[in-house]
Amino acid sequence: MPLIRWVMVVIFQTMIPGFILTSVQLYVSNRLDEILLCCQFMFSHLIGLTAMLVSFGMRLLLYQHLPLVLIILSFVGHGDARVTSTFVRSEWPSTDIPLENEAFAIPNGHNAPQQVHITQGDYDGKAVIISWVTTAEPGPSKVQYGTSKDNSEFTAEGTVTNYTFYNYKSGYIHHCLVDGLEYNTKYYYKIGVGDSSREFWFQTPPKIDPDASYTFGVIGDLGQTFNSLSTLEHYMQSGGQTVLYVGDLSYADRYTYNDVGIRWDSWGRFIERSTAYQPWIWSAGNHEIEYMPNMGEVLPFKSYLQRFSTPHIASNSSNPLWYAVRRASAHIIVLSSYSPFVKYTPQWMWLREELKKVDREKTPWLIILMHMPIYSSNLAHYMEGESMRAVFESWFVCFKVDLIFAGHVHAYERSYRISNIHYNVSSGDRYPVPDKSAPVYITVGDGGNQEGLAGRFWDPQPDYSAFREASYGHSTLEIRNRTHAFYHWNRNDDGKKVKTDSVVFYNQYWASNLHRRRRLKKSHCKL
Repeated sequence: MPLIRWVMVVIFQTMIPGFILTSVQLYVSNRLDEILLCCQFMFSHLIGLTAMLVSFGMRLLLYQHLPLVLIILSFVGHGDARVTSTFVRSEWPSTDIPLENEAFAIPNGHNAPQQVHITQGDYDGKAVIISWVTTAEPGPSKVQYGTSKDNSEFTAEGTVTNYTFYNYKSGYIHHCLVDGLEYNTKYYYKIGVGDSSREFWFQTPPKIDPDASYTFGVIGDLGQTFNSLSTLEHYMQSGGQTVLYVGDLSYADRYTYNDVGIRWDSWGRFIERSTAYQPWIWSAGNHEIEYMPNMGEVLPFKSYLQRFSTPHIASNSSNPLWYAVRRASAHIIVLSSYSPFVKYTPQWMWLREELKKVDREKTPWLIILMHMPIYSSNLAHYMEGESMRAVFESWFVCFKVDLIFAGHVHAYERSYRISNIHYNVSSGDRYPVPDKSAPVYITVGDGGNQEGLAGRFWDPQPDYSAFREASYGHSTLEIRNRTHAFYHWNRNDDGKKVKTDSVVFYNQYWASNLHRRRRLKKSHCKL
């Protein structure tokens, strides 16, 4: 095949699809921020095209694209520059909301269900687990549901349990699996009996498909302060369809004795405004451990595991703290930062098998949730995630993970695609380097908890850090198709919804050339 013909084939296989998809996005988008991000996306393709042509000595073709490059440059600006935000938020104490506040209102009626929350109930999004608490007596542990608000044609039976923590005794905790659902369908459901029954609804995701569009919210370290309330209210305006939660939920362990359980109850009522209507994909943090030997409580994650059910069995996990789900075009893996993960432990062995199961032809977006960040330039909890990095980073790079979300550090930070898989002190290879196969690491431990913000970053800003700021907020990930997604971090401050950090992510698998995709599909990674 002549050289010029081969070059044109490569162009049409790798570059033109990006232009077409971006052009469609520009057409359907009526939001300026997305249009600018699309311009940045187009520019990245032009740079790749230009580099390829120059490498083959075809510099004359560059001048044909120069006007378009200049036009796009006028929109893009300096999107790749490292940023340490100079924004300084108004200071006020991040204290918990008083228990008598309406944010924790107990629903009316005898034994009315409360603390209602949903999570995905199977591997592929055709089931939900609906959980709630009754206080006076167990009552029926069943869910009536259907596609019509006035006709609950189906019934699912659940289980009920309770637990004690020091002198606190929980209410009756119900978990009910509702399965056999249709994709992309709105369901109405009712729990409780008589005048005390309550009604809600949820929407199932689209079927598993590489081009299924879907919007995830990302929240971590929420707590139950007035800052937490601001974050939750702003997220509910974002259009997010499912929350990816990266650990540290109620911060009940900041209290002692009976107040630990009481603050779990208040947090369940606090988040119900969102969790009763859409799934939250849970991961556990250090504040869920609740190891309190002074109170006779030494069983880790006791409250968390009783209150929050996960579909771990569906992904062949032996423990609810690590599991995986597929939703729309995403394969989501949840890891436990505070459970053993070194070689041959149950979590290590499970992750090895789960990564082999990922099919990027069906779910191109590979996302991992954990609590402790692997990369962070904040002085708080600095390098606490180094052990997990040493164990798993080579897998993340080999399988071309797209995004890794974490919390723990009470600030926001986004990295470039970097890795440190060749770490070697004796050779001098001690620092992360750019790696196009590596994930982007994002810390969103900025939900609003009572411990406050972590405002001290390393100075100067490391090369691997793209954007960082100590403010409360949340993120959204808008997956549009198999090739690209819009990501936004929203600073929720001074009563305003502000998109502060925005970027287009190009999918790691579909950004690869055909040869690399085939190689990855054959699971060439040696685990």
